[in-house]
Amino acid sequence: MINYNSIERKKLFLLDMDGTIYLDNKLFEYSLDFLKYIKANEGKYVFLTNNSSKSVKEYLEKLTSLGIPVDETNFLTSSQATSLYLKANYNEKKIYVLGTESFKEELIEDNIIVTDQLEEEIGCLVVGFDTELTYKKLEDACKLLNSGVDFIATNPDLVCPTSFGFIPDCGSICNMLIEATGKTPFYIGKPNATMVDLAIKNSGFKKEEAIMIGDRLYTDIACGINAGITTAVVLTGETKRDDINNTEYKPKFIFNHIGEIYHQLSEIKVAEKI
Repeated sequence: MINYNSIERKKLFLLDMDGTIYLDNKLFEYSLDFLKYIKANEGKYVFLTNNSSKSVKEYLEKLTSLGIPVDETNFLTSSQATSLYLKANYNEKKIYVLGTESFKEELIEDNIIVTDQLEEEIGCLVVGFDTELTYKKLEDACKLLNSGVDFIATNPDLVCPTSFGFIPDCGSICNMLIEATGKTPFYIGKPNATMVDLAIKNSGFKKEEAIMIGDRLYTDIACGINAGITTAVVLTGETKRDDINNTEYKPKFIFNHIGEIYHQLSEIKVAEKI
């Protein structure tokens, strides 16, 4: 029998969004109840997303419109993690960004020197989840990579879930460039443990008080494992139950949906009061 008491003791809930809390613009049932439970029990939820197509400001607007109480401290994105990496390794160098205008604006606000033109002395190519992708961007990227420019990517996700299925994510865009140039990117976001480490540091909670919950094994669950924290997968996004038997990234807990976690936690609380 699975012991869920260890989840009840968690205070920092690191959550994926697409496929975990909502799909497109529709919240999953009990998502709000789950988030209210966390706050009512003096915990904190932080959304860790690899989706670099939207800025924190846009996520604030989206989640607020869905009725989720959030501020900037409730988010840590692969865009933010990428910005920190670029500052540490490519400070004052031009960065060619294959990404959305929103992603580029976020980097510019962090004083990153961004370009989308082939120029002299470009420090590296950064590829994000580009929902505004053009063939010219891909052609420029190939020219840069063939010239020896460093290859950085925000995240390795192959697909992004939608209400009608899946669409290509950053990992699929990178795979085109890998096939065309033979160059392999360094991925910043999940499963790199950096985002979890930053979230724990910013929260003030201890590592043993944190849990990573998401719908992808090779990013969400792998990230939690790499960071040394408890993990739980929900089956409302990319991962199917059969996938868990064929992965090296085994989650500690498996739930059909976020509502199951909420109900387990609620039942434990009720039992404690009896």
